[in-house]
Amino acid sequence: MRESPTSKWIRVKSYPQIGLVVLAFVAFIALGMPDGLLGVAWPGVQESFSISLDSVEWLLTTTVVGYLASSFLSGPLIARFGVGHVLAMSCALTGAGLVGYTLVPAWWMMALLGVVTGLGAGAIDAGLNTYVAAHFGAGLMQWLHACYGLGVTLGPIIMTAALARFDSWRVGYAVVGGVQFALAACFALTLGMWERDDTTADLERPKKLTEYQTPLGETLREVSVWWSGLLFFLAVGAEGTLGTWTYTLLVESRGIEPEVAGLWVGGYWAMFTAGRVVAGLVAKRLGVHRLVIGSLIVALVGAGLLWWDPARGANLLAVAVIGFAIAPIFPALMSGTSGRVGVQYAANTIGVQMAATGLGLAIVPSLVGVLADRVSLEVVPVCLLGLFAGVLGLYALVVRSGVEVSTKPDEI
Repeated sequence: MRESPTSKWIRVKSYPQIGLVVLAFVAFIALGMPDGLLGVAWPGVQESFSISLDSVEWLLTTTVVGYLASSFLSGPLIARFGVGHVLAMSCALTGAGLVGYTLVPAWWMMALLGVVTGLGAGAIDAGLNTYVAAHFGAGLMQWLHACYGLGVTLGPIIMTAALARFDSWRVGYAVVGGVQFALAACFALTLGMWERDDTTADLERPKKLTEYQTPLGETLREVSVWWSGLLFFLAVGAEGTLGTWTYTLLVESRGIEPEVAGLWVGGYWAMFTAGRVVAGLVAKRLGVHRLVIGSLIVALVGAGLLWWDPARGANLLAVAVIGFAIAPIFPALMSGTSGRVGVQYAANTIGVQMAATGLGLAIVPSLVGVLADRVSLEVVPVCLLGLFAGVLGLYALVVRSGVEVSTKPDEI
């Protein structure tokens, strides 16, 4: 009996794709590492360049600018060069920026290099999300983002070890920069594997979102794309608000000892990572829609408990519940992009969503901080309630008016 083209394609692709999944996981771990370096390195950076404490804003700003630019344009870049080329070039850019930090003699040069690292990070983030959304299921997307949490955890450990052993923050950045260059080489060596699925049009299978070359301008004329971007702006803004203000709320408003509050905040990030690991196990069974709705409802319950504050231990429970609940939302929304906007617009929309993510992380926690300064820190849980309710309502609206398409991706 002659083997059909479809069955042959499924048989041939399995083993190479497993290798790509492993490489994608490692890449997301590496993507999180630089984000965990700066907090530990900053006192040493400040001393090396004789700059003020608040000078960190310049580096953060330039990094965000680069991130927004590359993530927003990731759709056209992937359409022009392919996922593999974009990932290879982006890792090389990130590595160049991080190693450049260790070589420049002046602070303004390091701040400008933030644009380079941001450009690389934004394209890596958007590129990997696009590839996984096109080729795999929602469960794998959850685990991919759990790897980012592992990278953020490893970053401070690497920098702490560099300071303890070599008394130099530059060594920490050099090590992580070297990891980025190694990843760039891995992506370059596997270019054919990354592009293989998207260049076999004769096979009997649905067209993947990475195969469309829809102009960015055409995508931006779709109202659903802007609604989808707003979803990410609010959802990630809520994540950033809790991560930014929980410690201050507990210490300065709830009277919790700093050491205890620090452990509780650490518990939040631990539950956040655990939530994505668990979600990866149940995402296929529940489906993206029920996963997002259920997570938002539980997050609302946790935010309500944090606002109510009936007992000292309730703070710990509330923070843990929120962390666990909101963890699956971002990856699930990313997996459901095609269903909200249509598969032909999905690749460009993922770039828009990643840009909205950067804006949400920068703007929403800052606005909540301004409000807390003028009113009270107790406004933080109220804002969280409003944000989660807003995401839930907007999501229901977007899904109701979304494009009716088949969005079930291939499973590994």
